[in-house]
Parts: sequence; C-alpha cells; structure tokens
Amino acid sequence: MENIEHKMKRLIQYYKRITGSSDPVKIAESAGIRIAIVPLGEIAGNYILLKRKRWIFINDNIPSDSPLFKVVVAHELGHALLHRKENCAFIKNKTLLLTSGIEREANLFAAYLLITDDILLDYTDFTKEQFCNSTGYPIELIDLRLNLIKKTT
Repeated sequence: MENIEHKMKRLIQYYKRITGSSDPVKIAESAGIRIAIVPLGEIAGNYILLKRKRWIFINDNIPSDSPLFKVVVAHELGHALLHRKENCAFIKNKTLLLTSGIEREANLFAAYLLITDDILLDYTDFTKEQFCNSTGYPIELIDLRLNLIKKTT
C-alpha cells in the first residue's frame, strides 16, 4: 500500500508535468477544482466537496498576489487531492501548527508543492528567517519542507 508522502509527491509530479508549473491555482484549474474568493471571517480558506464538485474557498481579505494566498490554495489543494471527501478549513495562524493527520498531510503537500528543490538551492545560503522574509512563506512551511528532506536522506 502506498504511503501518504509517496502519494503526495506522485500527485505533485503528475500535476507539475501536466501544467508545467507548481502554481497551486493552475494545478487546481487543471484538476477541475473550482476556486472562489468569498468573505470567510477568520477562516483563510476552506475545501468543500459539494454535489460531487470540488471547491476551494479563499477569504476575500487575502490579496491574490500574496504568498499567503498561494499557501492557502496549496493547503486546500492538498485536501482536495488527498482527502477528497473531507470538508476542511484553513484557520489563519493555526492550521500550520495543527497536528491532526489530514491537516498535517495538507501542510506537507503545500510545503512540497511551493518549496521546490530549485527554490531550496536558490536560497542555500539563507537562514530560515531570511528565506521567509524573501518568499513571504511562514516559517512553519519551510520547517515542514526541511523535515521532509531529513526523512528522505
């Protein structure tokens, strides 16, 4: 049986090949997952399977050109691809710290999708804080990605 990390990496490689990109918005579009920008209060994002259609809802107070937007879409895309039948919410300042199984898997998916090996090479001489300041990604995301590297080496 395939473990979740192998499945996650396989899905990401597949969609990168199809779209030529690691942009979570392009991947969602290619996978037939709809994205809607709506008011969500304190929730940054939400994945819902609604009448057999997959939806990612992003809070309208997150600018679409911000790194947080990409992180939230990538996280919710992880749910859509890995946990198709689970409805999940991304709560600002909390979700990257949660340790429940499906939240951790969605976080790992986002980390692996957004922080590619090429990006890591580009930032080899940077501290984690410098990397986060340069990319706009939260430190929890780079920590997850670096832990993935440690596990595979």
